[in-house]
Amino acid sequence: MKAYTKLVTILCTICLIYSCGNAEDDVNFNPNFGELGQGKEVDPCLDLGDNILVPSIQDQFTTLPGKVSIFFKVSDNEGNPVPGLTAENFTIYEQGRNDDCFNTISTSESLARISPNSQIFSNNNLLVLDLSNSVLSSSLTELKSATASFINNVMPATTQESFKMAIYWFDGENELHLLNPLTADKQELIAAVNGITTDISNDPSTDLYGAVIKSTDIASDLLNASTQGDKIGAASIIIFTDGTDQASRYTQSAAQQKVDTANPNISFFTIGLGGEIDTQVLTDIGKTFSVFAGNKEELEQTFNDISFRVSEQANSFYLFEYCSPKRDGSGENNLAIQVRQGSRQGAVQTKFNATGFTGGCD
Repeated sequence: MKAYTKLVTILCTICLIYSCGNAEDDVNFNPNFGELGQGKEVDPCLDLGDNILVPSIQDQFTTLPGKVSIFFKVSDNEGNPVPGLTAENFTIYEQGRNDDCFNTISTSESLARISPNSQIFSNNNLLVLDLSNSVLSSSLTELKSATASFINNVMPATTQESFKMAIYWFDGENELHLLNPLTADKQELIAAVNGITTDISNDPSTDLYGAVIKSTDIASDLLNASTQGDKIGAASIIIFTDGTDQASRYTQSAAQQKVDTANPNISFFTIGLGGEIDTQVLTDIGKTFSVFAGNKEELEQTFNDISFRVSEQANSFYLFEYCSPKRDGSGENNLAIQVRQGSRQGAVQTKFNATGFTGGCD
């Protein structure tokens, strides 16, 4: 039956790239570095070269009669997600008790495949919009259009219960307002955005840091709920603002600490508009990606840019499965998986127990 290995994720040092924006700039995109995960560097005997790609193991398990399943995320060595990989991009190496080094396992003979991960993986997205007075009075039309485009780009073409989004908004009140609850229905989300009116807010101030803290708490709760049993999950927070925190209800350090200590499977994106934003603050909060637009005419393109990054992040998770030639009695075996995309490669090493393995795996 299934021998389940608990998820262990190691948060690495987050390196930030500072990117200045001003009203003269076009869309200003800023990538930030990502995290490592379970697994370790491969044995030097394989001599695979430098890791430009980073396969970050999220979970692994075996299923009788002999299937090995590895769930992982692939990024490059700067943390940028790598979507669109197929089984042909992977090479499997196994090392048993009688092997000095690893042996290559035939991808075709082992029936290696990338399998749909929706049964074990859930991805929840929180879109958090600044609806303070400055947005409502000067750029609401552009924001609604940009947000609808973002939803169309991020949500799957066909409804998938494993991929959902909720929309929240904030102003100066000590509350993160719910615009639309978590749903897999993109039309429901777009209708909610189109229903925003200029009189939605009763407080013209901006509680940006409170929105960061509250949305992180919500994402953490969603992640905990969605990873019960054998489920694995990730979450993304996408925050839009056209200014700085004016409510002063919470401190910048408190908001940043909440981001920095969050579950590493929560990604943080920020979108800034105009000349009144603090690009450094938004870069620090948007530790996964941050993007800035100089004026409202650039807003839709900016949202489109960030939607591409959010989609890449969600689609860089893979469930890789193959039938191992190892059999019962071989004990614990080392496993290395190499990912290749063009001239780039990377590999990760782990191990699995072949107790009970027999032929007949499919």
